[in-house]
Amino acid sequence: MKTFTNFIFLLTFLLSLSLYSQKTIWLDVDLKETNKINSVYYKVISEDKKKENYFYKSGNIFRKLNYSKRRPIDNFSEFYETGELKTSGKFENGLKEGIWKIYYRNGKIKEKGKYKNGDKVGIWKSYYKNF
Repeated sequence: MKTFTNFIFLLTFLLSLSLYSQKTIWLDVDLKETNKINSVYYKVISEDKKKENYFYKSGNIFRKLNYSKRRPIDNFSEFYETGELKTSGKFENGLKEGIWKIYYRNGKIKEKGKYKNGDKVGIWKSYYKNF
């Protein structure tokens, strides 16, 4: 009975590891697949392919994306290598939607505007860095 319990525990542990395993892909400056030596970024894809996180080669986060049916969905964030937020917005059905903002490194808004069905609409505002 003890051997059976240990077997079940081991099997459960191994299955839980496989559920959280991830695939790492090395990327160049244009986000095209390359080898580790020539890479600038890398992305980690969850096994269920619902989350993709991009990182600078240094290990700092670059970009966060969620997917459904191989299309980006929900909140999008992109960061400077030093960790400050660079871009924020939202995807719906794989297209940019709603208010998107681009930031300077100091955290102030650089650009702000709206997307509808992936197209820029309305007035887009640009801001000077020192204001």
